[in-house]
Amino acid sequence: MAQRGSDKHSARLDDQQKHETEGLIRGCGPTHAEEWKDPEGMPAPGEGLRQSYPPGHEPGTPPGITQRGVDIRSDLAKWLSDARWPANKHELARHAERVGAPDPVLDMVGSLPERRFRNVAEVAKALGLGVEIRRW
Repeated sequence: MAQRGSDKHSARLDDQQKHETEGLIRGCGPTHAEEWKDPEGMPAPGEGLRQSYPPGHEPGTPPGITQRGVDIRSDLAKWLSDARWPANKHELARHAERVGAPDPVLDMVGSLPERRFRNVAEVAKALGLGVEIRRW
């Protein structure tokens, strides 16, 4: 006579485990064995929580700088961070051209005033992008 199930536990436990994994095996939904492990569904487009933030206080934006300023500053840093600092606008423009920076970055560097900059933060400040306010 063929034996069903496992030799390690009872037929009742075999049936319970079979019931718990049936949804997973058939691919028709969660197993309900451990509901906390089931992934949550994604909200449909247009659904979900929407929260508005006051200008200058968007998530990931430090006080004193806007999200647009953060994005532009990040783009500048991508193309200028490995320049030899301190540098003037002509040195930064040559560096930006050499590394293949896009036209908007080249235009911003070209619009800088005639002076030496110690880092990307000073370049951003000169461009009027705002400076983060540090509260200690």
